[in-house]
Amino acid sequence: MNDNLSSNREAAGSRARPAQADNSAHLGHERDRSLAVYVISVAAELAGVHPQTLRIYERKGLLGPARTLGGSRRYSDEDIALLRRIQDLTSAGLNLEGVKRVIELEAEVERLRREVERARTEAHRAVEEVHRKYRRDLVPLNMSPARWLPQLR
Repeated sequence: MNDNLSSNREAAGSRARPAQADNSAHLGHERDRSLAVYVISVAAELAGVHPQTLRIYERKGLLGPARTLGGSRRYSDEDIALLRRIQDLTSAGLNLEGVKRVIELEAEVERLRREVERARTEAHRAVEEVHRKYRRDLVPLNMSPARWLPQLR
């Protein structure tokens, strides 16, 4: 179950990772959603929860913010989206264990969707390859010079 949760947090973009500086704003690029830039108070405000709630979610394994070298938590846009999803689920009446399981299942569904799409792409390529290898010198039956007709007696 813990392996599942860690893979879910990776899929949800909330795995513990080092905080990084955001240089893309200076370059005019859109910021990476997984870039951990928000301190706990800002993240809590963006998600509409108290900072202590974020600490509880982290202890329960629902969230894994990045840490600075000094140990301060940093949250990304993906973390904020996950926090909002947690809030939606708890508002719907789920307890934190239920929320944890739903998030795990959603991550698994997403992983399986990617796997199916990858398999479809590979199958499509394989079919195209087979079609390219068809012998072009075969004459279809309907174009043969002599048509065979059954003998009627």
